[in-house]
Amino acid sequence: MGIRKKSSKTPPVLSHEFIIQNHADIVSCLAMLFLLGLMFEITAKAAVMFVTLQYNVTIPVEGVLAEPVSLYHYGIKDVATVFFYMLVAIILHAVIQEYILDKINRRMHFSKTKHSKFNESGQLSAFYFFSCVWGTSIIVSENYLSDPTSLWKGYPHTYFPFQVKFFYISQLAYWFHAFPELYFQKTKKEDIPRQLLYVGLYLFHIIGAYVLNLTHLGLVLLVLHYFVEFLFHISRLFYFSNEKYQKG
Repeated sequence: MGIRKKSSKTPPVLSHEFIIQNHADIVSCLAMLFLLGLMFEITAKAAVMFVTLQYNVTIPVEGVLAEPVSLYHYGIKDVATVFFYMLVAIILHAVIQEYILDKINRRMHFSKTKHSKFNESGQLSAFYFFSCVWGTSIIVSENYLSDPTSLWKGYPHTYFPFQVKFFYISQLAYWFHAFPELYFQKTKKEDIPRQLLYVGLYLFHIIGAYVLNLTHLGLVLLVLHYFVEFLFHISRLFYFSNEKYQKG
């Protein structure tokens, strides 16, 4: 998975093998085009839609000294933002693969089956750990723990702060990036239905929470679920490194 070592024989340009071997570089160039678009007045308006969060609303707060609050809601333009951060997810996936997982694989000499499962657990455990830490920090900063009724009180939660929206955009981007990764990683045909179902279930629940204005409850449930998944994949990594670790 991730960036693959280039063989001594260079494949034809734009062939399947060329795209697979160089997909991280190609995607990086594509992402850079959006960032460069911010520098020119002609393209800035379109580039902003991809790079920054959309649908910002300033809500006045009662009180003389109170500053207005900047909140967000969702809309069709979020598709463009999700697409850009999906490119970022593909790049990060490749970086983790080449600089961490591939080095461990070469040292451990796994079989093909273990190699594939180790890569899968390595990528997912990194994602689940980061999402748990990020989600927990949001839960604490938004005082969801001190006031659990805020999870459903005032529903529908039409507006939400920057960090909540960015969390959901990032989650959607990560799970959507799993679709092109099936091609980049040359996933076996018999494994594709399982992967599609796995990713599809996550997208169904995350999009459901986002569109139905259940962002508070969805965030808490995601963090709890991701923590369990993190423990599972970490245990599997330990098991692959040494089969004596079966308790996990």
